[in-house]
Amino acid sequence: MPDIGQTLVASINTAVLAIAEFVPKFVLGLIVLLIGIIVASILKQVVTEIFKALKIEAFLKKYGVPEGKDEFSWGSILSEIVRWFVIIVFLLPTADVWGLPRVDTVLNQVLLYLPNVFVAVIITLVGFVFARLAHDVILASTKGLSPETSRTVASITRWAISIFVILAALNQLGVASDLIRILFTGFVAMLAIAGGIAFGLGGQSSAKDIVEGIRNKLK
Repeated sequence: MPDIGQTLVASINTAVLAIAEFVPKFVLGLIVLLIGIIVASILKQVVTEIFKALKIEAFLKKYGVPEGKDEFSWGSILSEIVRWFVIIVFLLPTADVWGLPRVDTVLNQVLLYLPNVFVAVIITLVGFVFARLAHDVILASTKGLSPETSRTVASITRWAISIFVILAALNQLGVASDLIRILFTGFVAMLAIAGGIAFGLGGQSSAKDIVEGIRNKLK
């Protein structure tokens, strides 16, 4: 019985010492995490206000970028990425203080991946704006053609650029890179075949209009 009592007392002492040693670390880590959450929330609000002040959403809508709704707007998406990036930055020292090396490793991987998400969003925004600009430029430069032909060529160009942008964004995210390359190759081949068939069979008059328009401009 004395041996059992001593063992029990020793176990309780060890548990108390472990708790006493961990509590300060837990409090310190919690303080760091709370500071990170506060800073992240402030930066999220800053990004949101910048989008509102510069009217970026209206600018993107003007150039044909698909408009998001409420929490899925482009400003909300970018501000949320910034918020989680900051939170994870502060989670790294928190996990280190709490003695969680595996969590630290996972957070490092997530932290390295978040810039890819940010770059993918930027690629998408810039790409959609460029697609709309290309659409407008083609409409303005093909006034010598019939209105229907001009709109068709401009729409095909816009959709082709938009699809390319989406594939580029997915590739940046590392989503099935090999599959994305196959889809891109197939998409280009589809456009080439469809264009050849359209102009060779059913689109002879449209092809004639385009060629005559270019010829008249060169005269």
